Amino acid sequence: MSLNHFLRIEREEKAGAKHYVVHTTDPQFSLELSPDREAPDKMGRGVLKRLSVPNSWTGDYTKYGKLMGKAQEFFAQSLTPEERTGNRLTG
Repeated sequence: MSLNHFLRIEREEKAGAKHYVVHTTDPQFSLELSPDREAPDKMGRGVLKRLSVPNSWTGDYTKYGKLMGKAQEFFAQSLTPEERTGNRLTG
């Protein structure tokens, strides 16, 4: 699977930056991730804080499980070296 179907969003808040990864094609979902402070680079693939999926009685929720790992992989790959070491992401 291509990582082109993912989009990373950051929101600056008083408590620090919030990080989201959105899967833009079916099945659509979003993840909120926080830095993995145990990772050598203090970011890693991110720690899952929240998963948001559409409410559907016909949804195949096993698809989301398969894509969550890809979303974390995309998150890790989308960070520049400056973002990995910057206080903005780890603070």
